[in-house]
Amino acid sequence: MNPRGLLLALTAICVGLGGGLSASAGNERTPVRAANAPPMQNAAIASDVRLGGDETRTRFIVDLSKNVEFFAFTLADPYRVVIDLPQIGFHLPPKAGETGRGLVKAFRFGLVMPGGSRIVLDATGPVRIDKAFVLDPIDDQPARLVVDLVAVDRETFMRNLALQAKPPRQPQAERKSDRDSSAAEPGDARPVVVLDPGHGGLDSGTAAASGETEKAIVLDFALQLRDKLEQTGNYRVVMTRTDDSFVSLAERVRVARAAGAALFISIHADALARRDGETRGATVYTLSDRASDDEAARLAELENKADAIAGVDLSAEPDEIADILIDLAQRETRTFSAHFARTLVSELKAAARLHKHPLRSAGFKVLKAPDVPSVLLELGYVSSAQDLKLLTSEAWRKRAADAVAQAVDTFFAARRLAGATASAN
Repeated sequence: MNPRGLLLALTAICVGLGGGLSASAGNERTPVRAANAPPMQNAAIASDVRLGGDETRTRFIVDLSKNVEFFAFTLADPYRVVIDLPQIGFHLPPKAGETGRGLVKAFRFGLVMPGGSRIVLDATGPVRIDKAFVLDPIDDQPARLVVDLVAVDRETFMRNLALQAKPPRQPQAERKSDRDSSAAEPGDARPVVVLDPGHGGLDSGTAAASGETEKAIVLDFALQLRDKLEQTGNYRVVMTRTDDSFVSLAERVRVARAAGAALFISIHADALARRDGETRGATVYTLSDRASDDEAARLAELENKADAIAGVDLSAEPDEIADILIDLAQRETRTFSAHFARTLVSELKAAARLHKHPLRSAGFKVLKAPDVPSVLLELGYVSSAQDLKLLTSEAWRKRAADAVAQAVDTFFAARRLAGATASAN
């Protein structure tokens, strides 16, 4: 029985066992500053930003090409102010947001989904939004988004937090990408391969000292790999993102399961705090409840917190019964995942530098679809000058993408052979 069939069977067995326990929220990771995102046609442009005031009252101002609607609210632990906007182009000065003033330590901005942008202000302590408005453009002055913050005590902050209107749930935007074109034609039995470029939008992932971001590097690689797989005509390829958008971990898994994926490949690039260049090379991870080593545990912890990068933690653990189902169903899925991981490492040997321990396991949430064989591929370390040179090389990307595509072919050829043998018996 395939993993999806096993899960359905187990679900039927467990019907009537009772409701699950309440979900527990995940931890939050401090968001990082995003690169500028391209605006939609006729979208507003943010051309400048500034802070004024002191530790008692601080004003945040953004110059805009036209008036926009927005929604501002606060979040606790850590204290933040979130400003949700329609998609806009951020043409701000270099290093904007890296330093703060008054009640704002720093701020970051970027695309959180097609059609939606977000600004997150990191506050020095509990604050209240005293005023928030947009001034219309007049004469030669641009439109201006203005948010006034005042310092309050913790008790007042928490009371205001409880009373403030719940931020409106952002609707799922229509993603005119490979997701939409991936629906199977009647009679199309080709396996679905989901490619998952990590991070995006406000979540830049790791970054090189020279400024290259993980989110851009892995998207370039994933797009090239998509083209190679599609050229074979053997697969339907689905991308979790094809642009600089934030996609939650839960949504990435949902995309894979909704597409009926036969294989899920999440693509990342690691970095170490020390930039000695000694640690480098590609690594392939499979899911494990216990990480295979300390470095694997560190990386999984960082990646699993990425859902909070847009200012609101979207992650939730499954309930007690779902835990049982997932654990049982994943046993078979993990066997397939481990098989593909070994195949991938074997193919990459001839095309890419591998880490000294290239096969590892860790508790990555993005690999937790119980019925989809999944791996996480770390292409290399952006903290290594040698790896970074390769990661940004078109020639290297082509070789590495060829190797991954060959691994996919080998994996499915073996599964077809196994299926044919089982049928014959």
